[in-house]
Amino acid sequence: MKHLVILGGGYGGMRILQRLLPNLPDDVQITLIDKVPYHCFKTEYYALVAGTISETHIRIPFPEHQRLSVKYGTIVNIDLDAHLIELQHGETVAYDNLIIGLGCEDKYHNVPGAKEYTCSVQSIGKSRHTYQQLNGLTPNATVGIVGAGLSGVEVASELRESRPDLNILLFDRGDRILSMFPEKLSYYVEDWFVKNRVTIIRNSNITKVEPRAVYNHEEAISCDAIVWTAGIQASTVVQQMPVEKDSSGRVILTKYHNIPGYENVYVLGDCASLPHAPSAQLAEGQAEQIVSVMQKRWNNEELPEELPVIKLKGVLGSLGKKHGFGLLANQALMGRVPRLLKSGLLWMYKHHNG
Repeated sequence: MKHLVILGGGYGGMRILQRLLPNLPDDVQITLIDKVPYHCFKTEYYALVAGTISETHIRIPFPEHQRLSVKYGTIVNIDLDAHLIELQHGETVAYDNLIIGLGCEDKYHNVPGAKEYTCSVQSIGKSRHTYQQLNGLTPNATVGIVGAGLSGVEVASELRESRPDLNILLFDRGDRILSMFPEKLSYYVEDWFVKNRVTIIRNSNITKVEPRAVYNHEEAISCDAIVWTAGIQASTVVQQMPVEKDSSGRVILTKYHNIPGYENVYVLGDCASLPHAPSAQLAEGQAEQIVSVMQKRWNNEELPEELPVIKLKGVLGSLGKKHGFGLLANQALMGRVPRLLKSGLLWMYKHHNG
């Protein structure tokens, strides 16, 4: 019996299960290891921390199958040579095939105090804590959000709708927010922030964080809560693996998504070094190809010379519950349509996978 172990029940891990379980070979058993007993929609954590949705709205249970077992725990080490996963408290799990999809954590860029004194949206547990911090603030408190990429923009806009009384400061390193998008889209979002009293602090350089203060170019700015959305890196366990990685700790892979020298170990999602920015779409696209490669190897079939390029459909972001923005097929979308599209995709994902 072959034992496939999947580390992490995120978007990539769920897609692996979705493709394998309906026609699982008789000689394959799967173990999924995760910290929590459900799959979470990480792309919606911004609404959870703002308090505009409940946690049950953004999670679904893992699938059930007679040859799928789910183990809950924290992974502390991956021993590639011994084919062993080590969990907290000394428990180990052996594998024949391994898929690593352990997600990411915040990258603090060596800013003193950033890890200790800021809130995060990178896990369901940390998002719960951030929700408690933000929604427990007194009226007219000040919230600083460090990082004006997609996560920072969505947190700022959703928090504005949730708490009209708060003073919200959005710190951006560049001249315009959402710099990876076309200018007209950035300006549309900036205009929404102006109309909704979110202050954008451009060309910022956060040099230090202290309790209730963030330092921009060494100048202290008082904040009652600080949310960090200024970059991500692979999970600590993956960074500690003795394999080749990029500057963000993501694993360098072969064209078949496995670690060089370990064709039975695949890495997907935020842990994988790929030519695109990490996203749920990318993790799911990888998962599709990993299943195909793994099945061919199980059947001793020849692998294709090249795998198809993973095509990403675009990006959608929200500005509260009524407005949004996006980039689909290189076409910029602004207003109600992208917000409706994002809500519809979430509904479809939730009901299709649940």
